[in-house]
Amino acid sequence: MKKFFMKFLMVGLATTLVACGGSNETGGDEAQDPGSTGDAEQQSYDLKMSVTVGNSSTWFMAAEKLAEDMAEATDGRIQISVYPNEQLSGGDSGAAVEQLMNGTIDLTYNSTIIYSIMDERLGVLSAPFLFANLEETDVALAGEGGEAIKEIIRENGVETLGFGQNGFRQLTNSKHEVTSPEDLVNMKVRIPGISMYTDLWREFGADPTTMTFSEVFTALQQGTIDGQENPIDVIHSSQLVEVQDYITMWNYSYDPLILGINKDLFDSMSAEDQELFRTLGEEANAYQIQLAREKESEQIEELKAAGMQFYEPTEAELEAFRQAVEAVYDKYESVWGAELLNSFR
Repeated sequence: MKKFFMKFLMVGLATTLVACGGSNETGGDEAQDPGSTGDAEQQSYDLKMSVTVGNSSTWFMAAEKLAEDMAEATDGRIQISVYPNEQLSGGDSGAAVEQLMNGTIDLTYNSTIIYSIMDERLGVLSAPFLFANLEETDVALAGEGGEAIKEIIRENGVETLGFGQNGFRQLTNSKHEVTSPEDLVNMKVRIPGISMYTDLWREFGADPTTMTFSEVFTALQQGTIDGQENPIDVIHSSQLVEVQDYITMWNYSYDPLILGINKDLFDSMSAEDQELFRTLGEEANAYQIQLAREKESEQIEELKAAGMQFYEPTEAELEAFRQAVEAVYDKYESVWGAELLNSFR
């Protein structure tokens, strides 16, 4: 009878362990080794996921799909709460990635631009005019280059559950139509906080400034800055049409998303749960990419209807922009690594 009671007590304890992201008792601390034969597959998780932009974005929709699919697949054993607009990091995307790396946040959707603040090698994906179209990005990220990016991110404490799409970054401004590098001279443009973008925009002759994205709308509204650059989905979901008149569709820099999970947490999970995160993560990414591509033409039409003036540079004009920033490659090839850069070229 005593042996039966002890066995019952041990089983009860094992099934009540819960991983709460941001607490002192995380999944990484509580879960058994994935190779063990205990009850690790029955571990319960209550996880927090941060998304940079609002709940009308494809990022948030895909994160919600992941949360719903995970809850359904595990009968509620794994719960993911999704927080838009970087609520968990005070609006600071860089802080969100840092918290993901140290385990305070469990999962995030973040751009590789934000990751490159922590590891400059990851800035290679943002190199100017590196990709001509989405077909090229798909091939590159599915190949050797994409695997190299995942390994770099893994070294920084995050397991990549695949790539999403923020898209090609376009320029908006409130001053005038931009058709040549000369139109950018002295323009105050908000850029993400990485040195490569600062150098790139100075090559254009612009006046680049960094700030968290949560501050951009107000800065544009008050005239502190003239413009900013982001993919269509972010421009649309953030309602920048209310404070910007012009947009240049030049595809100057590609911006993939990382669906990341804290590596210690992921490593602590059972093999079955790891596979579940990989499978449902890939499905969420595919859903996000499909949504982003389907919605972009509709979003463009809505921005036009709201009064934003679009300009698409000719090939000759694009070449002028490329030539203006060629020095960026000379400076950053050694930072990114020639082998990594060539895997995308």
